[in-house]
Amino acid sequence: MSTTRLALDAMGGDNAPAIVIKGADVAKAKNPDLEFVFVGDSERIKPYLSRSIHLKNATIIHADEKVESDENVSQAVRKGKETSMWKAIAEVKAGTCDAVVSAGNTGALMAISKLQLRPMDGVKRPAIATFLPTAKRQVCMLDLGANIECDTENLVQFAIMGAAFSRSILDVKDPSIGLLNVGEEDQKGHEYLRDAADILANPEFGMNYQGFVEGTDITKGEMDVVVTDGFTGNVALKTAEGTAMLITDLLKTAFKESVLTKIAYLLARAAMKRMRSRLDPRVHNGAVFLGLNGIAVKSHGGTDEIGYANAIKVAADLVEHGFMPDVQNALRRFASVSETQLVSKEEA
Repeated sequence: MSTTRLALDAMGGDNAPAIVIKGADVAKAKNPDLEFVFVGDSERIKPYLSRSIHLKNATIIHADEKVESDENVSQAVRKGKETSMWKAIAEVKAGTCDAVVSAGNTGALMAISKLQLRPMDGVKRPAIATFLPTAKRQVCMLDLGANIECDTENLVQFAIMGAAFSRSILDVKDPSIGLLNVGEEDQKGHEYLRDAADILANPEFGMNYQGFVEGTDITKGEMDVVVTDGFTGNVALKTAEGTAMLITDLLKTAFKESVLTKIAYLLARAAMKRMRSRLDPRVHNGAVFLGLNGIAVKSHGGTDEIGYANAIKVAADLVEHGFMPDVQNALRRFASVSETQLVSKEEA
């Protein structure tokens, strides 16, 4: 297996650089073919690397500045080339690293990634995608907040990129795709949503499009890929995260109510452990900015080393499974069909 070289924004996240380096150490232990470039304050990074088991020979690129979690996008961009985030992304642009991972400011990471890496040919808007746990399987969902408003072509491209993402990470050969809507009936939803459904259903596309899905269908795991606009996707994601926390808290309270419930917990402990493992946000950490000429992965800012290691694994999997060529080929293959249908709709 060839070496995969990743640039890590060592100053991004709530507990940087400690968690970044610890997460890289965990990832390296599982995959010795990974190489890391840590970008940030070298004086703060070196002590952690010296205590690491697997990272003693890692590369450090010094950066004087970092993007703060509460900075707006314009402030982060103005800081520009002296920040650890900018310099980490620049390593991917220069071709010296295969992908970048950051737990820093999401808006800034998207903006700076877009400025440096630029969208792929034909992609109007990059999207944020991640995997969610469901009753049957992990489901890829996008967009999760990059684009508050979308049109027909955006949704079609999201579907193409989401399918490639699912193939790369989960090895799903022919991912099933659904468009999130207020109902499953063909006449439901905005016109641009219905137009996207018509294009995706075209046999010439070769997409495994299954139709509209409702919010309750996401957690059933009926689809491999769920496509929506960034506003709806972000609200759905945060609602799902809040519901998972609510269930966990209610169960904790219920099992503490009496001696009998405490005994019940002891009897159900193995099952509860399996449930917590499936709902553990660390296992699903690592959102990807799809549609750029380079791989950029966003880790949750407050994650621990296990979660950060998973974000690293997502980046490495995308590199090793040829995600970029897959998306580029798919976009080229479907461009003529989508353009023909979109023009026909506008003329009609």
